[in-house]
Amino acid sequence: EVVRILGFLEGEHRLFAQLLYGTGMRISEGLQLRVKDLDFDHGTIIVREGKGSKDRALMLPESLAPSLREQLSRARAWWLKDQAEGRSGVALPDALERKYPRAGHSWPWFWVFAQHTHSTDPRSGVVRRHHMYDQTFQRAFKRAVEQAGITKPATPHTLRHSFATALLRSGYDIRTVQDLLGHSDVSTTMIYTHVLKVGGAGVRSPLDGVVCGRGRNPTLRLWPTIFSGKIDVFPGDRRSRLISSMTSVAPA
Repeated sequence: EVVRILGFLEGEHRLFAQLLYGTGMRISEGLQLRVKDLDFDHGTIIVREGKGSKDRALMLPESLAPSLREQLSRARAWWLKDQAEGRSGVALPDALERKYPRAGHSWPWFWVFAQHTHSTDPRSGVVRRHHMYDQTFQRAFKRAVEQAGITKPATPHTLRHSFATALLRSGYDIRTVQDLLGHSDVSTTMIYTHVLKVGGAGVRSPLDGVVCGRGRNPTLRLWPTIFSGKIDVFPGDRRSRLISSMTSVAPA
């Protein structure tokens, strides 16, 4: 369903939706990304002052790196245009704007997803370039959901839910998912485990971790056997070496 929705989004809206699904960030966190928050060398994205005023590091999806670089090229064109026209810099957090009033004119602080037009800052009355409007993306997402023929309720925040569910289905531990989502309380993250409701179907048998091969005569990939003076562990694709004085350990 996520793939179908993405297929009906275009341009920046599609890239933004891919980023939300690929990182699990909130829509407000994605909209407020600055150029300096993307670290291509280390493959990370820094979410500044997320919910609860806490910073956290997320993975930068490798598959999105080329598209994000192109997005920065488009953003830089807007930034250069504003500089040439003597426009006001982008808005900054209050404390930072007071301490470094010129920082809003610098490239590192420019928006990754910048609005194409200028508007009046309601806090200061200054006409400047803001990040992409959330309402604009919400409308585009709603149209894509309808065009994809999905009748279940779906909003941009659903992409965050899908991210969490996908990680849990893949076997990531709840604490890792909690950190990536930026939840202060793990009980909030635990909600996703209830949503899965997979029971035994979601659990991988420990036997599957040691048995390899399909069809006839599957062999043990890893089976500890105590020998006199040492433990010999052998892969299943080789014949087991018989060592004298062997005592096999039966499972409890």
